[in-house]
Amino acid sequence: MGYLIDYLNQDVRFEESLKACMNCGVCTAVCPAAEFYEYDPRRICDTVQRGDEDALEQLLKSDTIWYCGQCMSCKTRCPRGNVPGELISVLRRASQELGYFSQSEKGRQQTQLMNTLQRNILEIGYCVYPDRVDPDYHPEQGPVWRWYHQHIAEVAPRLGANYHGQGAGALRDIPQEDLDEVRRIFEVTGGMELRKRVTDE
Repeated sequence: MGYLIDYLNQDVRFEESLKACMNCGVCTAVCPAAEFYEYDPRRICDTVQRGDEDALEQLLKSDTIWYCGQCMSCKTRCPRGNVPGELISVLRRASQELGYFSQSEKGRQQTQLMNTLQRNILEIGYCVYPDRVDPDYHPEQGPVWRWYHQHIAEVAPRLGANYHGQGAGALRDIPQEDLDEVRRIFEVTGGMELRKRVTDE
């Protein structure tokens, strides 16, 4: 086997995600991303299954592996039990670990995502939190979001949220001991090391 296939095989998810693709194309037919992008899960499975090292390297350097929305519609429909969406996760991880992600526009966006979403998780316990989605930086959210952002303290409780409160409920403050546990999980699972590789922090 080649280097990249051996590398992918080190991920425990690889064996479960691609058993024996027969290229029927059902995954592509049900894939929402295939509707909007130049994206074909069937071709990705075929590329990986063939083990062509050059084609695999090009795949890891491409935008293609970043189009998947991870909805896992492919998992429910594959007659052979393959999970192209999970295979994409394996490919994304390898692309980040090997530094190939920086070769594509969508791949480079992972740096910004880790700098925002992962930092949010580690610092406040949420990947997205209203206080950190400033309307000035996210005008695409529109005027309703700007209004909500300005009035969140009075509106959130009426929607059932526990905005900056203690105890249970959405938008509550996460205790520091829980945040410390989340950080330990990131450390044990390799998330912190991956963050360093992707963000250069």
